[in-house]
Amino acid sequence: MKNTALITGSYGGLGKCFVKIHGEKGGDMILVGRSQDKLDAQAKEASEKYEVEIHTIAVDLSKPEAAQTIYDTCKASGWLPDIIINNAGFGGQGDFARERRSMEQDMSMIAVNVETPTRILKLFLKDMIERGSGKVLNVSSTAAAMPGPLQAVYYATKSYVTSWSNALWRELQGTGVTVTALMPGAMQTGFASTGGLTDTKLFANAVEPYQVALDGYNAMLKGELNCISGLPGIQKPFMSLAPMFPKKTMLNFVYNQQIAGSANR
Repeated sequence: MKNTALITGSYGGLGKCFVKIHGEKGGDMILVGRSQDKLDAQAKEASEKYEVEIHTIAVDLSKPEAAQTIYDTCKASGWLPDIIINNAGFGGQGDFARERRSMEQDMSMIAVNVETPTRILKLFLKDMIERGSGKVLNVSSTAAAMPGPLQAVYYATKSYVTSWSNALWRELQGTGVTVTALMPGAMQTGFASTGGLTDTKLFANAVEPYQVALDGYNAMLKGELNCISGLPGIQKPFMSLAPMFPKKTMLNFVYNQQIAGSANR
């Protein structure tokens, strides 16, 4: 396999874009997701379209053994990823202590957004360092820059992803390996509908995901620290001004942006 990218959440909205971008560059791929049927269909289509070699690993990324399964499968098969794109993740709206947020939903979110990507890099980075080359793109969010009432756990997981990615970027200097955090704004993917956020101000001007994926992919190739992309409407000035807002004012603003039905108010 050549110029091989391991992509988690490959058949989701942003994941499909990464597959397209990497495939068009002639790169082989290891696609990771929960549904073997969806992976098979995606692999067949992409391999025929881009004439590249594609393998799949079906695994539930919310399970603690998922990363080890991915790593062991790659090692046993002789698949050596040159690029790792930790793209899989999900959110969900609701008051943390009441309403729709169950213990299982939030623990699963932490597992997929935080635990499994951490385990994946804990396993794969040592091989990349030994080879003296490798590129990592961790998909975070602009949500990492602030607390998120009504998405308390999701915002916190993305804060972890950005902080962790940035720390690794520094630790890996001189090894030939880089880690980049992609911080998108609201996008037109399945994230909003799955999380119950389609009817909110936050997603009223959601952007197409392809340019976001392309910006992140190119930033990864350059070894950049962070890539902020896809900020619609009010998010652009808000991101630049957020550090200057009083914390309580910012919390009230974020809360109001995420109330269901607010897009029509």
